[in-house]
Amino acid sequence: MISREPTLERLAVARSLLLEPFGLDESALARALRTIGEHRIDDADLYFQYTRSEGWSLEEGIVKSGSFSIDQGVGVRAVSGEKTAFAYSDDISEAALLDAARTVRTIAAAGQSRRVKVDHPQVAGSRTLYAPMDPIATLDSTRKVALLEKVERLARARDPRIVQVMAGLAGEYDVVLVARADGTLAADVRPLVRLSVTVIAEQNGRREVGTGGGGGRFGLGYFHDGVIESYVDDAVKAALTNLESRPAPAGEMTVVLGPGWPGVLLHEAIGHGLEGDFNRKGSSAFSGRIGQRVAAKGVTVLDDGTLPDRRGSLNIDDEGHVTQSNVLIEDGILRGYIQDSLNARLMKVRPTGNGRRESYAHVPMPRMTNTYMLGGDKSPEEIVASMDKGLYAVNFGGGQVDITSGKFVFSASEAYWVERGRIQYPVKGATLIGNGPDALTRVSLIGNDMRLDTGVGTCGKEGQSVPVGVGQPTLRIDGLTVGGTA
Repeated sequence: MISREPTLERLAVARSLLLEPFGLDESALARALRTIGEHRIDDADLYFQYTRSEGWSLEEGIVKSGSFSIDQGVGVRAVSGEKTAFAYSDDISEAALLDAARTVRTIAAAGQSRRVKVDHPQVAGSRTLYAPMDPIATLDSTRKVALLEKVERLARARDPRIVQVMAGLAGEYDVVLVARADGTLAADVRPLVRLSVTVIAEQNGRREVGTGGGGGRFGLGYFHDGVIESYVDDAVKAALTNLESRPAPAGEMTVVLGPGWPGVLLHEAIGHGLEGDFNRKGSSAFSGRIGQRVAAKGVTVLDDGTLPDRRGSLNIDDEGHVTQSNVLIEDGILRGYIQDSLNARLMKVRPTGNGRRESYAHVPMPRMTNTYMLGGDKSPEEIVASMDKGLYAVNFGGGQVDITSGKFVFSASEAYWVERGRIQYPVKGATLIGNGPDALTRVSLIGNDMRLDTGVGTCGKEGQSVPVGVGQPTLRIDGLTVGGTA
């Protein structure tokens, strides 16, 4: 069997869905870009997108709802200096494309920065981080329903205290095509799936919730029995543990963070502060600190969009740049920021493959992909044993961060009180309060168990949501403030 080079294969898929059905070809894209360029600009691009998504949900033992949607359109952007002119249309045609191009040209010529709705080459590098498949088609409807029913049966069989089970299965087939003024033509075919599990446990009139789940850029066949069981076990364990929890103590104390999903604290409290737009504007706590020590020795943080099959990975970003593995902090020293093309040009550095947008109706901005801290040399058991008194936070719920100051507040959804190096009992209601840059300097022990999350992260910024990944090893942080309920 003869297979085509991956980049050409993705371009062929994108042309077949986004250009050929509407009588478009590369010459039409070139005409639109020339129209934008009739006034002086620094950059311009066309972003075509076709998205088909499907979702199923189970509650009370019944698959109660399902959804299916198709969306497609094109976003047209011109950049001059710091100003961005942007128009988009859900009508893919040469007339709509040129209309959007003329609208953008007019906005750019007026020196404005606006986003409006319009009612009517060189090929990027070759790489395949995930199969260019339609994940929705990898299981038929009957097997999707059976998968959710299996989640229900497994969860209830784990413990009689499980009184309610909710499960959701989602798939998305996303095809994008980017044409840039510099001649770049790039395409990507992006599968994305996710299985989520939520259980409610009840004992003596007390109810507690536990969650589990995961996914990534592959087909629904990934969710075989072993994977489903691990998600169910995580959800049931969390719910049953919280049934036994006591009020969390409060005060300044040693905190140990577990591996994997607790890296969401790293993402929020530190990762956003390393995005190029905040640093170009001087509004981040990390602004102007390249080459300076911003964390304890041993702390190395990466943003890596090149990890195979991961939820936050991309073959190309939403500006057509190949994604990279970017070292942000190396052994405690700040090495770089996350960049899209606009902020990279203004800061006189290269884009890092982090230009991302929620859809064709949104402008790109610097966003994280998979952000994680590398492991150290301590075992997790050794780190917990090192605690005299403190909190061991295994899992997290929601949180908030102020980019300018770096201050954060995070709630622990599964945590334990530790004394004399031994776990004493689970606690509930613990919140971690601190400052991201300061917390990095308080890392005293780094585990050898670095783990990525299971594939559940969605990041919000300025009203846009994109899939991301997080990760870290077990970490000991000294002197964090814990808000409790005791």
